Amino acid sequence: MDSEQARQVDALLRRLGVLGVVAPEAPERTAGAWRVYDKDDLDSRRDVTADTLAAVAAKFPDDKPGTSPTRGFIIPP
Repeated sequence: MDSEQARQVDALLRRLGVLGVVAPEAPERTAGAWRVYDKDDLDSRRDVTADTLAAVAAKFPDDKPGTSPTRGFIIPP
């Protein structure tokens, strides 16, 4: 994910009322992997990506069990 995609994920989380801070795993490598954390502080933050994915998925009930994505964020344009 790049910084623009991360901004879109962050905006979606806000619209859905889901808490989390979208940030790169390694702050100096913004072109690398990004995660969702419970706070900004690098020394005490906790990765909550899995919980965030579950919270987002809960906002969109699955009409066909077993057919929905199980990882990652898909943000429509």
